[in-house]
Amino acid sequence: MPDAIETRGLTRTFPGGHGVRGLDLRVPAGAIYGFLGPNGAGKTTTIRLLLDLLRPDDGDVRLFGERLDRRHRAPLARVGALVEHPSLYPHLSGRANLEVTRRLLGLPAARVGEALQRVGLSDAADRRARDYSLGMRQRLGIALALLGRPELLVLDEPGNGLDPAGLQELRHFLRQLAREDGITLFLSSHQLAEVEQLASHVGVLEGGRLRFQGPLQELRQRARPRLLLHCDAPARAMRVLVEAGEDPAIAEGQGLRLAPRLPVAELNRRLVAHGIGVHHLALEQASLESLFFDLTAAPAGERAA
Repeated sequence: MPDAIETRGLTRTFPGGHGVRGLDLRVPAGAIYGFLGPNGAGKTTTIRLLLDLLRPDDGDVRLFGERLDRRHRAPLARVGALVEHPSLYPHLSGRANLEVTRRLLGLPAARVGEALQRVGLSDAADRRARDYSLGMRQRLGIALALLGRPELLVLDEPGNGLDPAGLQELRHFLRQLAREDGITLFLSSHQLAEVEQLASHVGVLEGGRLRFQGPLQELRQRARPRLLLHCDAPARAMRVLVEAGEDPAIAEGQGLRLAPRLPVAELNRRLVAHGIGVHHLALEQASLESLFFDLTAAPAGERAA
């Protein structure tokens, strides 16, 4: 099965040097792909190139194996998108907003009710969009993107401005789209904790270049797990650990944190041998946030391509 998205050498630059350079994206069909990067990294530029809203200076885009260009835009019929904020008519109802787009696209009338039900807005369909909460407006924007029954959904910062309850609701809904509808999701976001709970694959963009791409688990495996230690004599424990060749740092609650070189059981034995009571030892997986900052802060020559 071809990838949902594949780009080869995708490049678009702007005056001042901003843009993207040589992007080789690969988004497997059925994946939830988190596209990460700091502000100004080129995430929105990439999305506009994927949707043929910008012309590349070089390289090409393939959607489900079909090359996309100005003479062949058919692959876009399989794509739904919400870029930045949804474009809504605030004086119209949610249903009427969908109806306008449905008619423009020449889609069956039944698609409106189908999309409203899919995003959980059937009961609010006849309220004006201006009276919707921010979360409801985001869902209405996604309903617009779902009208064409896409196989690929591209969302640019879908969680912007949502409160924790709204983010949880959005996360649940997006999981449903992937699991129940088989839709490939391409999510551009700076909300790393949210992406970590959703994504099967990630791409990390910095300075217009792709620093990492692959399964989230593969990125996690690149980082050594860290050990969180709580004991009754942190200062003495730190000296013992340094003498053992470790590099501990102070953690919250008078604890110590380190990426252990020796087996954990050996570190525990040494601490106890020095009369230090150990209350807590736990290996922690590196968070997506810490992995992201490691990638985007490292010197260019040390980054993963």
